[in-house]
Amino acid sequence: MKAKVLVRLKSGVLDPQGKAVLHAAKSLGFSGIQDVRVGKIFEIEFESENSDAVQQTLKELSDKLLANTVIEDFTVEL
Repeated sequence: MKAKVLVRLKSGVLDPQGKAVLHAAKSLGFSGIQDVRVGKIFEIEFESENSDAVQQTLKELSDKLLANTVIEDFTVEL
């Protein structure tokens, strides 16, 4: 079973990397871009086909390793 964990900064948390991308895009002549937020995608493959067990494992993995839950939110896609 394949899964994705999407990690993004929480709303209201400053995103200096996103601001750098926004500035660079404007410098390259791209217009109409209002804001950029940068996140991470983790693609994980499991041996198990038990979606409940995989979902629980991904939640624990994200809480403990993949996301800093103080400043980041995550979502899981199976």
